[in-house]
Amino acid sequence: MSETLEQSFVKQLKENQNIVHKICRLYTVDSDSHNDLFQEITIQLWKAFPKFRGEAKFSTWAYRVALNTAITLYRKNTRSINTSSYENHKFFIAQEDYNPEEEEKLNLMYKAIHQLNDIDKALVFMYLEDKDYQEIAETLGISEVNARVKMNRIKTKLIKILNP
Repeated sequence: MSETLEQSFVKQLKENQNIVHKICRLYTVDSDSHNDLFQEITIQLWKAFPKFRGEAKFSTWAYRVALNTAITLYRKNTRSINTSSYENHKFFIAQEDYNPEEEEKLNLMYKAIHQLNDIDKALVFMYLEDKDYQEIAETLGISEVNARVKMNRIKTKLIKILNP
């Protein structure tokens, strides 16, 4: 008995939902916006799923759809919707693992990443997810050499932001 399209989609989304959550965190500043973006990305993934041919891994395809959705919505929403500032929100890890110094470093890094443009955010995100440059390039629709050059420039930018 083969899986239905819906069962296949739900299975793949469950296995890769952390990708969507991480992208949502990168492009939003509060939990309501995060939930809205997660829902919109899920809808876009579902709409596009019948066209998914399996030529790339589902995760690579999901990155592309999710990033494109986030960037498109981010650009639309920055013109019309006010959001609360990043500083008003704290993201704490589990109590047994909580380290205030690590938490502060993480907050500073996210604050610095939020200052990057949309494509640079996406590139940093994938880099931090340990994706190789070939997969980053394929997902973002740029050459592998361009991905490497952009990442080196972004690292320099982030160093300047974090060490003014």
